[in-house]
Amino acid sequence: MCIAVFLFYSYGTLTKTTDDIYRPIERTHPSVHRPEPALVEEHDPISFLLLGLDSEDETLGRTDTLIVATVNQTTPSIQMLSIPRDTRTEIIGHNTIDKINHAHAFGGADMTVETVESLLDIPIDYVVTINMQGFTDLIDAVDGITVTNSFSFEYGGFEFLEGPTELSGEEALAYVRMRYEDPLGDSGRNIRQRQVIESFLKEIVQFPSISKINEIFTTVRDNVETNLTLSEMIDLFAYEPSRHHIEQHTLQGTGTYKDGIYYLLVSDEELEKQSNKLKKHLEL
Repeated sequence: MCIAVFLFYSYGTLTKTTDDIYRPIERTHPSVHRPEPALVEEHDPISFLLLGLDSEDETLGRTDTLIVATVNQTTPSIQMLSIPRDTRTEIIGHNTIDKINHAHAFGGADMTVETVESLLDIPIDYVVTINMQGFTDLIDAVDGITVTNSFSFEYGGFEFLEGPTELSGEEALAYVRMRYEDPLGDSGRNIRQRQVIESFLKEIVQFPSISKINEIFTTVRDNVETNLTLSEMIDLFAYEPSRHHIEQHTLQGTGTYKDGIYYLLVSDEELEKQSNKLKKHLEL
């Protein structure tokens, strides 16, 4: 009986939440990368673009985090590719060459999706956007996460020791934002971002209490946007085994200054290498 009540409550809350956060992607032209849509109910390989905004507003601002994740249910496995925020590329629909994290400020998730598709020559099926407040609240809603820190550092008023480290929401935000003290620079920062996402996925699949379900859904409703429908979210449960096999990568490049502005220049060879890896995983 208790399980039945729990499931009924969760489904009702999930329905309301998905209605509130749903936002379709509006393209300036049909995607040449995916003429026919991937079908989650058929367990097709699919791709996600995960966007973390550097503001507390869910619709404005530049992206502090850009991660492409491809999910293959057959393998099962996930490929995660971080795109450094300073990557210099054409902003599709804006007719400019700029840092990729400016695409969201110019044209929101729509422009960012098309820009990433053009950069990597792959289709983006789904996008999930979250702001800073939502990031911290979601981690607190699962009672924090644990990551393995590769070196000790201090940032944002917090101390992060080498080894297994428990993080609250505010600590996790500071953990992923530090980059100048990282010997790997932005690449190290991208690694920490993916660590936090992977750890959060492990926590969120646990069977939470009704109070936790409510807290999680409230946080999502207030801080997240996505083009996933309710039925697609439910169908995604079939992909759950994929989270146990995650390969992580960062788009590599060379830092340079143009007109006094720092950019990361990514070679055609690097773009082709990462693109082919993702295409293979998507079975394209």
